[in-house]
Amino acid sequence: MPLANQVIMMLNEITSNIKNKQELNSQDEIFIKDTFKRILESGQHYNVDEIESWFENEGSWTHRPTIIRVTNMSHYVQSRFEQAPKKLKMVSDNDSCGCD
Repeated sequence: MPLANQVIMMLNEITSNIKNKQELNSQDEIFIKDTFKRILESGQHYNVDEIESWFENEGSWTHRPTIIRVTNMSHYVQSRFEQAPKKLKMVSDNDSCGCD
């Protein structure tokens, strides 16, 4: 499944905000994880292989270990997001459902 335009725009945010693409610092990693979390929270989905391919083909990401690190972070965030308990909306007994 190809990446959605919204996902690509957020990947571009990562690219423009990370100055040293040869070595990520802790702030870079926090930003990257937060970005992947925002992607998922917005209802978008991504395939980890597509993420890796996008970074390999983007052009400014030439250091393979860094690409692997970003890909691993995308997988980690996705796994955590999928395992998180979903928030359920509780309906009060007093609420009218119109089903008398």
